[in-house]
Amino acid sequence: MTSFFRKRAIRYPLAAVSLLGVLAAVFLFMFNFWVGLIYTVIFFALIGSSWKIEEQTYMDTEKHIETMSYRMKKVGEEALFELPIGIILLNEKQIIEWANPYAAQIFGEESLIGEELFELSEQFRSFLKDDVPEDLTMTVGERSFRLAYKPEDRLIYLFDVTKKREIESLYYADRTVIGILLVDNYDELAQTMDDQTRSQLNSLVTSLINSWGADNGIFVKRVASDRFIAVFNESMLNELEKNKFAILDDVREKTAKQSNGLTLSIGVGAGSPSLIELGELAQSSLDLVLGRGGDQVAIKRSDGKLKFFGGKTNPVEKRTRVRARVISHALRDLIQGSDQIFVMGHKMPDMDAIGAAIGVRKMARMNNVPGYVVVNFDELDASVNRLIDEIEQDPDLYDHFIHPDEVLSKMTDKSLVVIVDTHKPSMVIDERVIDRAEKLVVIDHHRRGEEFVQNTMLVYMEPYASSTAELVTELIEYQPKNEKLTMLESTAMLAGIVVDTKSFTLRTGSRTFEAASYLRTNGADTVLVQRLLKENIETYVERSKLIETVEIMNGGVAIAKGENGVPYNSVLIAQTADILLTMQGVSASFVIAPRSDGKIGISARSLGELNVQRVMEQLGGGGHLTNAATQLMLDSVEEAEAQLKQVILDDQERGD
Repeated sequence: MTSFFRKRAIRYPLAAVSLLGVLAAVFLFMFNFWVGLIYTVIFFALIGSSWKIEEQTYMDTEKHIETMSYRMKKVGEEALFELPIGIILLNEKQIIEWANPYAAQIFGEESLIGEELFELSEQFRSFLKDDVPEDLTMTVGERSFRLAYKPEDRLIYLFDVTKKREIESLYYADRTVIGILLVDNYDELAQTMDDQTRSQLNSLVTSLINSWGADNGIFVKRVASDRFIAVFNESMLNELEKNKFAILDDVREKTAKQSNGLTLSIGVGAGSPSLIELGELAQSSLDLVLGRGGDQVAIKRSDGKLKFFGGKTNPVEKRTRVRARVISHALRDLIQGSDQIFVMGHKMPDMDAIGAAIGVRKMARMNNVPGYVVVNFDELDASVNRLIDEIEQDPDLYDHFIHPDEVLSKMTDKSLVVIVDTHKPSMVIDERVIDRAEKLVVIDHHRRGEEFVQNTMLVYMEPYASSTAELVTELIEYQPKNEKLTMLESTAMLAGIVVDTKSFTLRTGSRTFEAASYLRTNGADTVLVQRLLKENIETYVERSKLIETVEIMNGGVAIAKGENGVPYNSVLIAQTADILLTMQGVSASFVIAPRSDGKIGISARSLGELNVQRVMEQLGGGGHLTNAATQLMLDSVEEAEAQLKQVILDDQERGD
C-alpha cells in the first residue's frame, strides 16, 4: 500500500472537529450543566461513530487493495506467459537474457535464454537500427510478425500479424483492374480486304480475345471494331504478367496467315479503388503504348509506377498524309498565334536534332513569325560543328542560332517553344526554357517513355518514322508556299535523315525516301552531306581501340568498353555500336564509355532479336527497339558493365 494512503489525511480534520467539540462541551458545562451534558453525550456518540467508520473504511480499502494487487500481479504474470505476444529481453551484446514461452514457441525452441539474437534470424539486424520505422514485419516459417523495439530497455515485442497479412493479400488480390485492348492497324488492313476475308479476320480476332478472357477469368466486351474493354482483378493481372501477356503473340502469329499480321496494344489501369481513375489510367497506358509503336502492354498504377511487356516487333508504319496535314495545319495556327518561335533539341544535339530544328524555324519564317534555334555551342560534336561552319556563311540563318540564356531574356507569354528529337524534359538543352514556356509543342520519332514534357499544346510522335527531320519535312510540305527551303536548310535536314537511317539502311520506310526526294528537289546537296559526315583519322583510331575490347556474350550480344577516366564523344560511342552490329554473329551491340559530363554512357544497337529499348529503359534510358542509349551516374565502366550484363541476362531469361 502506498505511503500516501497510509497517512490517512482524513484524520486531521476529524481530530480538529473532536478538539472543537470538547472545547464547546466545556463552555456549555460552564453555562448550563444539563445542556452541557446532553451536548457531550450526543457529540461523543457522533464523533466516536465517525472515528469507527474511518477506521473500518481504512481496513476495507487496505484489504481491497491487497486483493487487487495480488490479482493484478497474477494476471500480469499470466499475460506475460500466456498471451500470444512474443517478448524478448536482451543484454548489451544482443544475447537473450529472458524470453516468454510464446517467443520460444515462435522459433520452435524450449527456451531462448542465452541464445544470440542474430542466430535466431538475420532479419533482426535491420530491425535493431536507430532509424528504423515503427511498423516492421519479419517472417518466421509461414507466419508474419510485427516487431516493436524499445532500445532504451533492449526489449523486443513480436505480434502475430499472419491473419492480417492474409486479409490484406486477399483485399489487394481482389481489387478491380481495367484494361483497354486495341487491335493495331485493323481499319487500314480491313479496307484492303473483301467482305469474306474481313469477316473471317474479324471473327478470328474476336475468338482469340474472348478465349483469352474466358481462360483467365476476365470479362471482355467488344466496344468497337478494333477496341475491347477488359475487367478483371489484381490476382488475374499477376498471372498475366507471369505468362508475359501471351495474347500478344497469339494475335500476331495467328492473324499472320490471313493478313499482313495484326498486333494488339493493351493499356491497363490498376491500384486504385476508383473506377473512374482506373479508366483514366488504362487510357493513359494505351496512349503510352501507341506512342511506343504498339504491340505491347503498359500497366500503370495510381502511384505512377509503370510496367511494360512485349514490344518484340518493329513498329508498323501507320501514319497517313491526312494526319501529317492535320498536324501541320494545327502547328501553323499555333505559330501564327505566337510572337516568336524557339526550337530546342536534346543535349549534345546530333544532325537529326539540328536539321529538324532548322526545319521548324523555316516553318516559322513561312508564317512570317521570327524563329530561333536554341543551341549550346559548347556541346556540339565534330559533324554538327562542320554544319555550323557552313551555316555561318549564311548570316540570315546563323543570326537565328541563339544560346539558352538569350532565350530566357527574349521569351514572352506569347512565345512558342518547340521540342524536337526528344520528349524527355531531362534531355533538352536547357530545362529552364520549358519551365518558363506557356506554349509547348513536341515533335519526336522516339518511342514514348515514362518521362514526358507536361502541359503541351500539340504532340506529334511517330515512332515508326526514321527521324525527326523526316517528320518535319512532311509538315513543311503543308505550310504556306511563300518561301522555299534553301539549299543549306534542305541539306541539314537530309543529313539528319541520313545519320538516323545509317544511310537509308535502318528504320527506312517509303515515306523516308519521299521526304528525302522532297529535300533533294529543294536543292539538298548530297556531296555536302557526305562532307559534313566525314570523320578524321583520330576518330577512326579511337573507334578501332574500342572495338578491340569487344566481348561476345551468349545470343550474339557484343559489349565493348572504353577506359576509365578518358571521356569519349557520344557520337563516337554510337558509331562504334553501329559498326559492331555489322560484324558476323552479332545480333546486338553495346558500347560503354565515360562521357565528358562525368556520366558513363551506354549506346545500344540491335537487329531486332533483342529489344535494346527495354534494356536501356531498365537502366534509366530509352530509344527504339533497335536503337537506344542511357547515361549512368557511376564511378567506373566496370560497374556499368555489371549492371548491363545483369539486365541482359534477366531479359534473356524472361524471353518475353
